[in-house]
Amino acid sequence: MRYPYFFGYGSLVNRRTHEYENPMPARVNGWRRAWRHSPVRRVSFLTAVKAPGDYIEGLVAGVPISEWNALDERERAYDRIDATEAVEHEIPHPADVVIYAIPPERHYAPTSDNPILLSYIDVVVQGYLTEFGESGVQHFFETTDGWEAPILDDRDAPIYSRHQKLTSSETMLVNDYLSSLSPVIKKL
Repeated sequence: MRYPYFFGYGSLVNRRTHEYENPMPARVNGWRRAWRHSPVRRVSFLTAVKAPGDYIEGLVAGVPISEWNALDERERAYDRIDATEAVEHEIPHPADVVIYAIPPERHYAPTSDNPILLSYIDVVVQGYLTEFGESGVQHFFETTDGWEAPILDDRDAPIYSRHQKLTSSETMLVNDYLSSLSPVIKKL
């Protein structure tokens, strides 16, 4: 029997946002992340896009059959795509692995009407820092397209439902990486 897992590359990398079974670092080959918006949500968020020769670090975790509906609801803007052959992992048994991605015809470049939430970026960076250290954070920024998108600074009143409290050093790390990209950041 093969056990079903997801490969997370955004907020699912942060273990504080879920309680799925046996989470562990992994990577998926042939993909990159991109900031996109979809009519399903009013803000922009990460999606995975095919990119031969690239890879994304992330987290795999097991999902009990009874919990797939809840995960699908959390990831409702995405399609669940089989990524079993593309994911490198240390799961000690045969495992099917899926990645959530929005089909290209259903996502668009972010605009000022649907910005990226800083509280979401914070959660993702905190997850990468915990799982992969600062080199993982750097890789996250380098393997994500769309940083020219507007960012809404909602830290004082987080809009992202799974926001996490960052330490002062985590906040500085996020701010330093963002300042090197010179994005347009607007206060809430």
